[in-house]
Amino acid sequence: MKVITGNPGTGKHTLAQILSKKMGLELIDINKIAVEEKTFEKRKGVLEVDVQKLKRILDKVSSKNSLLVGHLAPYVISRNKVELAVVLRRSPYELEKVYKKRKYPHEKMIENLGSEILGITYYDTIRNIGKEKTNQIDTTKKSVTNISKKIESLFRKGNAKGDKVDWLALVSKNRDLQRFFSY
Repeated sequence: MKVITGNPGTGKHTLAQILSKKMGLELIDINKIAVEEKTFEKRKGVLEVDVQKLKRILDKVSSKNSLLVGHLAPYVISRNKVELAVVLRRSPYELEKVYKKRKYPHEKMIENLGSEILGITYYDTIRNIGKEKTNQIDTTKKSVTNISKKIESLFRKGNAKGDKVDWLALVSKNRDLQRFFSY
């Protein structure tokens, strides 16, 4: 199975739809399955997902010829089923615009931006799936066509290299740590 993950707003679903058609892969949307199978509870306005239940379901529905997409991927898939995972990354300055347009509450926006800056999803994907199976792609100001070609190349070759991304260095250099890490 191939995986596309990343924080909200990085382009996961758009790219997964394109790549699943282009490569003839069955598209498995983690969010859709979580909703359909009712693997979550709403607590204090936040959806809490039963990760173990969702993992069992995904183990049954995924196959070698599938493309799994969603920000929960590092937490709900079995390491041995993954051929390659791509973590989409996007500049926090660009993501901030996306989150404002989506009308995210300030706390949710800061939480997602902090996660992107610190590379939490990338780190968790490496930890749970393996460094040798994980690449990251910077989607900032790049066309969907170019990004999809790069991901397709990674999926087909299996060992191609992704991008080096260090938003923390950028945000530090711009003296914007307080901007992104204040509640």
